[in-house]
Amino acid sequence: VLQPESGAFNLISPCHEYKSFSIAAALDPTRLRAKFAREVLKFATGCMNIRSNGTIHFGVMDSKEDAGYVHGEIIGIHVEEKDIYVDALDYIERSFSSDKEHVRQCVRPPRFIEVMDRESTEKRFVVEVDIVPSLNIVKNKVYAVRLPNFKESSNKVEFEKETILRRVGSKTEPVSDKDLSDFYQRVRDRDAQRQEAEKNQFFSAPESCQDLGRKLTMLLTSGKKFIEKEKWFILVTNKFKSDDVCNIDWLLNMNVFCVFDFDPESKTSGLCKTYLQHHAANMHFLQSYRKPAGSSIKEFTSQLHLFEQTSWIFCNGRTDFIGNETPCDEMTWIKTKMTFLRESVSLICKQILPKGTFQVIFLLTSPVEKPLLHTFYEFFTDMEGHEDIICICESEKNYQKWQSFAEGSCGKETVNNSSVVGMKMSHVNATLQHVQPVNACAHKHLPVFVKGTCLLETQIEEQMHSLEILTVDHCNETSKDFINEEKTNIERQFYRGGRVTWLNFWLAENKYVDEVIERDSYHETSKLLNDALKYNFDQTLVNCINIYHHPGSGGSTVARQVLWNNRKDLRCAVIKPSYPVSVVAQHAVELREYEEKDPQMCLPVLLLIEDTEKEYLDDLRHELEDAINNKRIQSGTLCFILLSCRHSHDPERKCKESPLQNVSVTHKLSAEETRKFAKKRQTLEERYAPQFILTFVLMSEGFSEDYIQHFVTHLLQGIDGDAVVTRLIHYVALLNTYVQNSFISQSHFEALLALTIHLERFRQHEFERSLSDQAKLVFLHLRDDKTHIESIRIIHPLVAKEILQQLLCGKQTQSQLAMKLLRESVLFEHRFGRDEYLAFLRQLFLRRSRISKGDEYDSLFSPLIEYVCENEKSPNRAIELLKEAFDCFHQDPFFAQQLARLLYTYEKFEEARHWAETAARQLPNNSYILDTKGQVYRKWFHAKCKAIENDNIPKTAENTANAVEIALKALECFQECERAADKEMEDVNSSGFFSEVEIGCSLLKLISSLQVFAERTNGHSECMKYLLTDYIPEELESSWEPFHGRLKKIHKTMQDALEWISEDLSYFQTDIGDEEEIPEKDHDTEQEKESKYEIVQSAVEHLEKDYWTKMKDIPQRRRRIYTHFFLGNGVGLDKYVHKRKFDKITKGFSVSEKRLKWFSGEAWKMTEIATMLKRVSGWTEDRVVYLEGPQKKKLNIRPLFVPSVPHSNENITFYLGFTFRGPVACNILVKK
Repeated sequence: VLQPESGAFNLISPCHEYKSFSIAAALDPTRLRAKFAREVLKFATGCMNIRSNGTIHFGVMDSKEDAGYVHGEIIGIHVEEKDIYVDALDYIERSFSSDKEHVRQCVRPPRFIEVMDRESTEKRFVVEVDIVPSLNIVKNKVYAVRLPNFKESSNKVEFEKETILRRVGSKTEPVSDKDLSDFYQRVRDRDAQRQEAEKNQFFSAPESCQDLGRKLTMLLTSGKKFIEKEKWFILVTNKFKSDDVCNIDWLLNMNVFCVFDFDPESKTSGLCKTYLQHHAANMHFLQSYRKPAGSSIKEFTSQLHLFEQTSWIFCNGRTDFIGNETPCDEMTWIKTKMTFLRESVSLICKQILPKGTFQVIFLLTSPVEKPLLHTFYEFFTDMEGHEDIICICESEKNYQKWQSFAEGSCGKETVNNSSVVGMKMSHVNATLQHVQPVNACAHKHLPVFVKGTCLLETQIEEQMHSLEILTVDHCNETSKDFINEEKTNIERQFYRGGRVTWLNFWLAENKYVDEVIERDSYHETSKLLNDALKYNFDQTLVNCINIYHHPGSGGSTVARQVLWNNRKDLRCAVIKPSYPVSVVAQHAVELREYEEKDPQMCLPVLLLIEDTEKEYLDDLRHELEDAINNKRIQSGTLCFILLSCRHSHDPERKCKESPLQNVSVTHKLSAEETRKFAKKRQTLEERYAPQFILTFVLMSEGFSEDYIQHFVTHLLQGIDGDAVVTRLIHYVALLNTYVQNSFISQSHFEALLALTIHLERFRQHEFERSLSDQAKLVFLHLRDDKTHIESIRIIHPLVAKEILQQLLCGKQTQSQLAMKLLRESVLFEHRFGRDEYLAFLRQLFLRRSRISKGDEYDSLFSPLIEYVCENEKSPNRAIELLKEAFDCFHQDPFFAQQLARLLYTYEKFEEARHWAETAARQLPNNSYILDTKGQVYRKWFHAKCKAIENDNIPKTAENTANAVEIALKALECFQECERAADKEMEDVNSSGFFSEVEIGCSLLKLISSLQVFAERTNGHSECMKYLLTDYIPEELESSWEPFHGRLKKIHKTMQDALEWISEDLSYFQTDIGDEEEIPEKDHDTEQEKESKYEIVQSAVEHLEKDYWTKMKDIPQRRRRIYTHFFLGNGVGLDKYVHKRKFDKITKGFSVSEKRLKWFSGEAWKMTEIATMLKRVSGWTEDRVVYLEGPQKKKLNIRPLFVPSVPHSNENITFYLGFTFRGPVACNILVKK
């Protein structure tokens, strides 16, 4: 809505008149021209006669007659042909009897300004005409006009009588006859006023120039001295000019989460092309951000590879892409892509990145179009404000369109305060590099075998995304200003209990701070590493050193210290969590061989892997050995050292088990360590207040129970037990006590504290101000290494455990606290960090302790549930907790399963049956839940048998009928479990078969002990006769009537179960005959071929299910895809190349080497093989490989090697192979 219509003010500032023109715009060209000319010339004459500038706007409401609009509201008009409006000014010659040229000079041509309406898909415009009566044109003149008017009666344009008009206020009115003489006399006065106004305009001092450099840096740093290293940036941009593309160094050093790119040629000639020369990025489209139903945010971000590499979203097609992604015009875009845009922005802002952790930069380098403006509106809406949205635009003209649209959402002042307009890209580039924490385009280097170094290209480093690579000059790119500003905070965070960072070691190494203490375990690990590096003919290709540590004892610090101090002699990297071993192995081999000439002569790679299962470590070792064996590396060559760092409650026992491979790190300090820590503590206490080095002080005391108890007692003095912050301390202490590495995100805290923080720069200050003194001491602020999302935990697990005990002492129990935590709906429903929070809660109630996983003992239930049952002596409370959790987690069947297990443990069989059946109803095909259901009846049956024995009840048919019924029910459940296990794809659950045999034997024992059989001399044969024939003893006939049929089948079902167990304990492979059949010559017509093809396709789809059912019985390592044929360059049947043809080429290798060469992809590089095969073109969409089939049908092709599929949407080429699993894509390469 514009300001109201206005009259003359200072003659230079234009007066304004509005015309809705909605009806007139639909007239035919003749009527439209006359109507438009009439309104323009009427207004123009009025302005010229009073010597005032003016603008008349068509498409803006000029009255309140229409109840749907307000005065001054922009509605726009439909413009069929712009020429009609331009030609309408030709009426000037017919409307003015004299001075026509003067009028032409004062009336400017119409301007057409597009209206940006979020709801409409129709193009509408506001048409504006400016009137500028310069004095040198209008001096001493009075203008009379004959206004055109279309007469319906005569069906032609006629001209009214000549009239002198003037502006009076906001209206244009004729000069009356009685005022005409005075109006002429005052012409000179009006000319004088105009002359003065023009003079003042010409000589007025120019506006003081804005300090755009400061404005830009303040916006990007949120008022701080540097751009935050952890902050994410989202870039929204259109087509870049070639000059601007050369000035993006500032972008290359930022954490760019994603780019919304509206330039379809960006990858071939724009910003994307230049960015890819420095960084790896994944090519996506808007529809890539449609989250599949049922998938978690964690799974979705992992699938799209978010947080690891920049996601480049082509918002309006991509000209170089083979798939169907072509650019479209504005209106088509709004119809076809607007929904995708809305979904993608909403997903990012509401589920992936919390408010305050990111900024959106609109980089407007070309004329602004509607899709870009819609993108602003979506971000503004989902970010709930403008404070984290920045606009950078060099062109004032481009900015005006942006500004006029944005003002509709948040006001002119807000838009201008968040925009930097008129600054060249080269100036932006230079200015922002001064406030970045790292120097622009810093170079990284790796050591090489011949003792020099090589350059590690950034995009190559990012392609090895499963590894955090430690370089020779790591952290050297950090700017000196940043170091001087932040070194104290970095050191203080570490000694408060934060995880050690590479900057901690770098600062110590460069004498900015004191050294980090090297514990005894560091020297032990270094010795094992040095021994492994010595040449030995019996040396394995992959060595493993294990560091076992008490939680919070500094094991991770020791491991990273080893990496840091060996980074100049070995290639070192940390394995990031959650990546498949195949991907990690591929990247590790690439790191080993990067820029080396000979695979035989490469430096060993030291890989740190933290808190993983032993199975993962074994699989990784196996995968690395496979990859290296394929290279035919000389015996005795050490290629990889896996440095495994895992928590354990008894690390010293682990060390004793394998002293040449394992190292222990405990809370207890040796005499030498005690001396080092005491000296360091004295130094730190001189520089920092005690609250800033709490964890170090605790460690220097050896984490003694008495010291921790005294520390916590002193800490909790005067705490407000009713405060919300104290409630938060309770919750975090409970989670940190029972769930390893648990935390609660800061945004969860803010939600519970009901903090509303409007400006990011005040966010952390406001949060910390809301904490109590005790909370400030015990809470440690963390940032996720990957997402940079902030979270909170207590400084140490032992401190958390003591805080929990002392806070609860005599006031409430842990079960009551856990119940309160479950009922905190604000925490439960908070969307950011939700996956992690719910995962920690699930672990709190479901995860059992396992010694094999580093826990103190093996448990039947989660430690919290066992504590409530044993220490609080209240199984009923534990049951109530699980019932509440079942409801909170939307009736999750696994909580119902756990309830059934807990209930049958305490012999509450009726209720246990209810919960087991509840779980089975929700997951009727889950073999593990069906097994639990069977276990309820199994335990129930044993309890019945025990009761019969203990109470000396006579074993008659009547007395045992109930027990037999329960046993038969257990057998039914276990048979259901077996059937479900057969259908499951992933693994084989054999518990049903073993349990069926066990309960069957117990039932047979009970039957054989019945008086009717046990008290007879031929009782055994009588029992066998009853079970194997139609014979039924008289004593059993009526009491067991419902069971006879089922009991007589027990021998058959038990035999089947035993046979399955026997087969499971062996591995069989069917022999395949060598006979070959030569098919008859093909005489089929095209139609017959098509019909046969459809039949075969149908058969394949049905057989696929059986294939996977059988494959699950095969161990994972043996589930290789073997390709028998390939598509070749031949003609007819010769186009199918059998793998045997490659035997001559690879005959110099052993069988295992051949297999590895094919699997790893080495064979494809052989010239002889490459010339036989035909490379086909395809593309990928969201990590799925496609090939264009007949009638342009999209065919989904499985990749032979999944990690070779790019995470981007790319054009690719590959060899087409044929396996029993279907066609496969081999040797996938991205088209350059």
